[in-house]
Amino acid sequence: MSVSRPNIFISAAEHSADLHAASLIEAIRRLRPEARFVGLTGPRMRRLGCETVRDMTSDSAMLASAFLKVPQALMTFSRVDRLLSSRPLDLAIMVDAPTYHLPFSRRCKARGIPVLYYIAPQTWAWAEFRVNKIRSRVGRLAVIFPFEEAYFRGHGVDAVYVGHPLWDALARRRVDEAFVSERRAGNALTVSLLPGSRKHVIEEVLPGQLEVARTLRRRFEGLGLMISAADAEAEGVIAEILRRSGLDIPVFRSRHIDLINAADLVLVASGTAAVETAYHHKPMVVMYNASRVGYHLLGRWLIRTKYFCMVNILAGREVVPEFMPYYRSTEPIAARAVELLADPERRRRMSEALAEVIDPHVKTGASDNAAAQAVDLLDRNQRPRWTPAGSRHIIW
Repeated sequence: MSVSRPNIFISAAEHSADLHAASLIEAIRRLRPEARFVGLTGPRMRRLGCETVRDMTSDSAMLASAFLKVPQALMTFSRVDRLLSSRPLDLAIMVDAPTYHLPFSRRCKARGIPVLYYIAPQTWAWAEFRVNKIRSRVGRLAVIFPFEEAYFRGHGVDAVYVGHPLWDALARRRVDEAFVSERRAGNALTVSLLPGSRKHVIEEVLPGQLEVARTLRRRFEGLGLMISAADAEAEGVIAEILRRSGLDIPVFRSRHIDLINAADLVLVASGTAAVETAYHHKPMVVMYNASRVGYHLLGRWLIRTKYFCMVNILAGREVVPEFMPYYRSTEPIAARAVELLADPERRRRMSEALAEVIDPHVKTGASDNAAAQAVDLLDRNQRPRWTPAGSRHIIW
């Protein structure tokens, strides 16, 4: 039975998830123009008319930093509970962020609301026990890497490979060649610093990147340095850290792809930015400086992969140097960066290796493919028997 005017709960808890969720909303509306959306949103989702319960995109955290967010998380759970208890919903879509979205899925399942989970929890990398929660709470997974479909189906989860939404975003963007030429002009070599988009990530990553940049500037005459700022808020955080460092490095807002293409080497925070850099086959050094205590108390007992950077995980070997989840000194990082900058042949081989790893995974149309899965779940499920009863008392 097809739902004539579906009400859809959709939740995104990070900047990148806001982008992917917004693209998904647009794709669903192409199939169901009458669909209405409500949930945890970022600015892109709100611009599309998605009613917001709360904006979580600036609050996400890693490892020990997450414990500081517990009061906010509990408040968010309460708000979602009130939403689920106050109106009928035909479908719930969770985008990434399993810390929030697996509990949300439990609540939706208890109320008879089918759940589509877009960008699956990486249980193949760490905390595999969560597969049982996914199997019992999620109606369907829309996974973004080809190997994930077989992995989750092998664990009894209905999973469909839809492609990575990042490929769609990257395919739409055009490099400003004039800007790239301008940034390279007069520089023997150029290095771009990508410190991330969230405040706490910038504060953890950028100081180390600046230390490496200082070493590189001493080592290479005529070196051009550039910093990418995701938005005005990130630019403000970067400016303050840069001021304290005493370094004079230009900061460019919303020039992410241009700075990647202008660089001979990229110093990049782990995450989406590293995959974007790999998409452009640019040599890089990946770094993230989270809490060492948090990692040893929790992270090292849950992580199952040898590598942390997605590029190396996909390759099954170290294609790019990674210094994660923390480092004690930037000297080894600077040494690897010096090696790469001093050896054009080494950079060329890394670029070729990145192409071999990334290019086979590039499949566009992720948003449209995920939207088709969402509509299929709507068509397969009658409007749920709405009831305020549920699992509010269950958080995890």
